[in-house]
Amino acid sequence: MFFLISQIVYMWFLFLLFVITISTDTQCPTVTTIEDRRLNTSTYRFVQYNVEWLFTDYYASANCPGAGCPWVNSTEAQTHLEYITKVIEILEPDTMNICEVEGCDELNQLIQKMDSYKPYLIQGKDTSTGQNVGMITKIDPEISLYRSEERIEYPIPKSTCNYTGESSTTGVSKHYITEIMIKNIKIAVLGIHLLAYPTDVLRCAEREAQAQVIQNIIVKYIQKGYEIILSGDFNDFDGDVLDVNNNRPISSVLDILKGNSGIYMNEYQLKTVGDKMQQTMRYSDWYDKNGNCKSVPTEFSQIDHILTTSFLYENIINVFMYQSYEEYCGTYNSDHYPLVVDFLL
Repeated sequence: MFFLISQIVYMWFLFLLFVITISTDTQCPTVTTIEDRRLNTSTYRFVQYNVEWLFTDYYASANCPGAGCPWVNSTEAQTHLEYITKVIEILEPDTMNICEVEGCDELNQLIQKMDSYKPYLIQGKDTSTGQNVGMITKIDPEISLYRSEERIEYPIPKSTCNYTGESSTTGVSKHYITEIMIKNIKIAVLGIHLLAYPTDVLRCAEREAQAQVIQNIIVKYIQKGYEIILSGDFNDFDGDVLDVNNNRPISSVLDILKGNSGIYMNEYQLKTVGDKMQQTMRYSDWYDKNGNCKSVPTEFSQIDHILTTSFLYENIINVFMYQSYEEYCGTYNSDHYPLVVDFLL
């Protein structure tokens, strides 16, 4: 009887260990050594990429891989990872900001055949989806990744969302903050993924509050003399630099992040690298509006952005959207395209 009870306890322990394992994932925010592993140190290529549910470890809350995400089993999830890896090999970024990644297990799998990269990620607070924002880079950060836990009340003053519901507070569940140094140029790098649904008034109000959290971080770095790279899936449109379908925001998110609005209005200014592309190329995301699983030109928009300070903006030598794969239901590529910017530094 004792042996049977011991076996039951042991099996229960293994089950609990399995549940814990599949419900969590690794993070890797800590910088241990600082190296520049670029072969060409005269240029710096930065890429923004939402890789669409890059999950290979099972995340129970989202049932992914599984019915809760595009990859219904581990085989499909692994195939998706291989497709994302090919894009990285083609683009050869020096630093890539990666949205919708589960954790460092996936980042390590992406770079396992590319010795020059290291992964960095600090876990966020989106326990519903389990999605995080991380980076792979050839230039190690000067400091370990960290987060802001500040929460802002919404709707914010002078909100443009027309939200009339109850007020509350929100923070930025998915983001990281770090610093890099390139030839004595101090750069603060912020990777963010803001709340979805550009035209939903509640999400609009929440996203404006999230933008204010990020602005509060930016202004502190500006005051310390840092250059800024702000990159991510903003889930919003730029009303000044219109995308291919002339989508206009109902929010002030981009204006707040650029420094044109918000608490620190006109105390700094960031510029979008998107205005260095032709408008016909400004699309980073496919949304299947009519549900027929085939992409058409009117279903594309730009919600992924890279904003920089003027010095970095003036040293841009090339900007493009990598749009070399077709979007459709069943593809193993992401439903987003990478945004690529080359700096001469």
